[in-house]
Amino acid sequence: MKETPIMFSDSEIIRQVLEGNVNSFESLMVRYKDLVLRIVKKHVPYSETEEMAQETFIRVYQSLSGFKSRGDFKQWVSSIAVRACYDYWRKVYRNKEVAMSSLTERQQKWLEEVASDQPEIPFQDDDVQKEATELLDWAMERLSPEDRMVLELVYLEGLPGKEVADLLGWSLANVKVRAFRSRNKLKKILQETIKP
Repeated sequence: MKETPIMFSDSEIIRQVLEGNVNSFESLMVRYKDLVLRIVKKHVPYSETEEMAQETFIRVYQSLSGFKSRGDFKQWVSSIAVRACYDYWRKVYRNKEVAMSSLTERQQKWLEEVASDQPEIPFQDDDVQKEATELLDWAMERLSPEDRMVLELVYLEGLPGKEVADLLGWSLANVKVRAFRSRNKLKKILQETIKP
């Protein structure tokens, strides 16, 4: 007969790791693997997903002694995952102008149609949605890491401001101001792209 493993609480596993049983950390990795992957997949290119998940768990392990047991460990891990993604974009960020000619002809046409006074684009069409997603990704790459993360969390994921503030380690007022300014920057990038 097979023995069922005893399910320890997060705080018990953390205590074991901090007391020197580093192999216990694997339990936390297994428990929070799906959560971390869900977060990372939303914020970095697919090819970087595995590496960013590993980076997140390295940061969790290295910071474990600083975790306050009174807090929510799941929220704490989520916050570290979001910050790892944020740091990824800070590392790869290059503020360079990209001409509209770097867009495909189809993307240019789509953008001009959307910007016109009377757009006639059926947004239910899968191809149109794909074009819009590609164009949004293209424009988001031109934003700073801070602007990109706040837009993704607030507008694309629809998280409440308080939760975004907790994840990013910012004040709620900073999240609101940054979200407003970032949205305007994104709009400006898209408008400048369609200028002749």
